[in-house]
Amino acid sequence: MKRVGGILLAVAVLLSPLSFRGARATGGEEAPAMVVSATRLTATDQRMTLEMDFDQKPAYSFHYVDQPPRLILDLPKTVFASPDNTIEGEGIVKGVRYGTMSEGSARMVVALRHPLKVVRSEIRAQPEGKGAALVLEGEKIAPEAFRSLVAAQTWEDPQATASVQQPAILASPSEGDFLVAVDAGHGGIDTGASSPDGKTVEKHITLAFARALAGELNGRPGIKAFLTRDSDEFISLSRRVAIAREHKANLFVSLHADKLKQSDIRGATVYTISDRASDTLSASLAERENLSDELAGIAVTDEPEEVADILLDLTRRETQAFAVTLAEQIIASFRGQVELINNPHRSAGFIVLGAPEIPSILLELGFLSNRKDVEQLTDPDRQKLIARLLADAIVRYRSPEAQLPGQGG
Repeated sequence: MKRVGGILLAVAVLLSPLSFRGARATGGEEAPAMVVSATRLTATDQRMTLEMDFDQKPAYSFHYVDQPPRLILDLPKTVFASPDNTIEGEGIVKGVRYGTMSEGSARMVVALRHPLKVVRSEIRAQPEGKGAALVLEGEKIAPEAFRSLVAAQTWEDPQATASVQQPAILASPSEGDFLVAVDAGHGGIDTGASSPDGKTVEKHITLAFARALAGELNGRPGIKAFLTRDSDEFISLSRRVAIAREHKANLFVSLHADKLKQSDIRGATVYTISDRASDTLSASLAERENLSDELAGIAVTDEPEEVADILLDLTRRETQAFAVTLAEQIIASFRGQVELINNPHRSAGFIVLGAPEIPSILLELGFLSNRKDVEQLTDPDRQKLIARLLADAIVRYRSPEAQLPGQGG
């Protein structure tokens, strides 16, 4: 918020309609999504007012999350159609992010520079009966008071309490099949990186590649692949790991496409887990990737202690060694056909690579900050090529003596 002539000006984000895949209402009919036409944030160092214009009276709930302090607004299926899913912060508000959580839910996360308490929430009817406005007003409070608010809540995060979901595209495995969990990074409210023009978004790129890789793997004898997500929904980092473990995956491959300040850097990178990053670029990338849950309003303390122990102790050295072998196979498969970054095998403390018994790698397919990488990552033929080369590497990892398509007689 900027102060002009002593008057506070509200920031408005105008939204336009867009299709939304949602949950189904009772009786099997698709439940209509609420539509937000505008969002306004007004904030000073002491107070905040957040207003949202809906096409109908909204159902909503809010709660608080600490470390760092956030105000979370949960909504049923809601259409957000802004080209950007964020609002720039000001005053006591560090920033706002909104988007899909699952088929039937959406969320707005208000990141705070200082704790606050909602002192008023109300729904106002719009003129001429055209929808309703939701208004939340908050005031700055002491950190101790905020911690008391968090502790007194009875709310439980569905992401933390939900049972492990059935994975997508799981071709019925036979006994002895080699199972690969293919993880499309980001999703829903967590959009990931984006190209400079905003037209290419990481969460869509990773899902396209994940589907291509799963399809390629499911065509290889003795291998079955499944996706941790097959739609634009948010899945916490710990749930991704849990899905792979629950369904007895033999490998975990997480797909990403980050961006850098330097637009001239391009190429793929294969990451394995490590308690100490191999370089500053890897450390910075892991820090950003590990923020996924925070951006979606998930409390860091909700992460299983086991995952934290893995990042600190890395007791499963054998599993890590297998992951390094897979990384080497992928790099060998890519050479001469897919651009690789300098020193393409790197390591850092990625939470999503934390399954203790599953060799896991994180593949950065390229950088959305580089024009050439964006062109190749959005090319369907290029996606098929990379999926095939990845599948070749996984086949070699499983059976080094295996004959790949196009080899031999």
